[in-house]
Amino acid sequence: MLRQLSAQDASFIYQETPATPMQVGSVAILDPATSPYGPLTLEAMTGFYEERLHLMPTARRRLLNVPFGLDHPYWIEDEGFDLEYHLREVGLPEPWDWRALYTLAARILSRPLDMSRPPWEAYLIHGLDRLDGAPPGCVGLLFKNHHCAVDGASGVEMALALADLAPEMAAVPPPQAPWRPDRAPSDGELLLRTWGNSMLRPMQFGELLARSVSRSPSLPSALRQDLPAQTPAPRTRFNAPVTPHRVVGMERFPLDEVRAVKNEVAGATVNDVALTICGGALRKYLEAKIELPEDSLLAMVPISVRKPTAEYGQGNAVSAMFVAIGTHLEDPVQRLQQVRDATAAAKQMANALGADTMLRYNEFVPAAVSNLAQRLTTEFARANQAAPAFNCSITNVPGPQVPLYTMGCRTVTTIGYGPVTHNMGLIMPIGSYCGEFTISFTSCREMIPDPDFFMACIRAAFAEMRNAALGADAATAQAKVAAIAKNYGHMAEAALAEVRAARTKASEASSS
Repeated sequence: MLRQLSAQDASFIYQETPATPMQVGSVAILDPATSPYGPLTLEAMTGFYEERLHLMPTARRRLLNVPFGLDHPYWIEDEGFDLEYHLREVGLPEPWDWRALYTLAARILSRPLDMSRPPWEAYLIHGLDRLDGAPPGCVGLLFKNHHCAVDGASGVEMALALADLAPEMAAVPPPQAPWRPDRAPSDGELLLRTWGNSMLRPMQFGELLARSVSRSPSLPSALRQDLPAQTPAPRTRFNAPVTPHRVVGMERFPLDEVRAVKNEVAGATVNDVALTICGGALRKYLEAKIELPEDSLLAMVPISVRKPTAEYGQGNAVSAMFVAIGTHLEDPVQRLQQVRDATAAAKQMANALGADTMLRYNEFVPAAVSNLAQRLTTEFARANQAAPAFNCSITNVPGPQVPLYTMGCRTVTTIGYGPVTHNMGLIMPIGSYCGEFTISFTSCREMIPDPDFFMACIRAAFAEMRNAALGADAATAQAKVAAIAKNYGHMAEAALAEVRAARTKASEASSS
């Protein structure tokens, strides 16, 4: 059955250029020592995916474009689907360490996906023998998907459905009906669908407008609050045209230490601490380059507006808030306090406006106009003619706090990555898994030519934040962290329930 992309999903296609492939995903580090099935091979990986394809809604769907771009594209079940095309196997070159892995991942991410096929690829990476902080003999599983198919939340949802809670792989419920490819409609049928959509949209717009008016009384009260002053985003090295070449990296920290820091500043959240650490890292990096602006950098922070009843694993449901991350402040506690206030104000405004409602208004912009507008915006950014709307993107997608297994291999950690665009050349995905807190980054190699130094800035910003919030006395700081670990002991059961719910939802979706 044909499924049309939403305006937000389609926007990621319209934004794509040869230098800006719009890809999201992760690199999972897997420990084969836990596997009862022997070495992890491409053959085993192929069998694993074959058995679970029905739990991946977009795995066998390719895009079908409407003639002349008059409407947003459709998903169609691909009659030419070839699983072997999407699964790859590579070996990590010497010296088999993190830097070699980051370099290999960056090269894979620099290559656009073939949009004539289902837009995803998975790579089995052998030879991860010298990863500091990981067991020897690990393997990597790099998964990349086009942003038009998934966002961070739906991607994690699918990852949880594919994972197991023990080395022994759980039985996968078979699909209720065999998979069948779709018949590709003719151009005339697609144009007829476009005409039908144009007839329905005025009525749908009226319903949405009525809902917006009904919630408008909350807007004036939100606007009357004392909101922090918001200055325009200063131009930095990250706000220029990007090349096709990527650089990635990641730092790992104890999640309990992040929670302990959060508890030292009233009203702060883990997400606020993450933004503050990123702000501190960017301050240190730009200061070393003698490029630190006087005004704070502005981060775009995605907000998931996905409803619990939303279709499993389907598309994007993301709004955004814009947060000054305090790069002009030297003191990390003051920076955290400012970030806390800025995120609270942004959330208040989003709630008053209705983030999901604002997304729905995008559906009523004609596809041809949306496509042209996105491409013109991209060209202005590529020509470096547009002022930056924000300096970077920082996205937090929490993961489960229990060990997960893939093909019998325990997941040690994951590196998140996302797309960069002209005029916005840095994205920092934040994650948490099994007591670990990670800060990853994806950027243009010309903008961060020294990724090891950028990672050192992240480490220094975290240490500075930890010491300032918890105190310089090591024993006192450790006592605060230990208390946090005890208080969060109940989280494991909640994490187990989250994984089980994801698997149930995937099975139910495959049956419908």
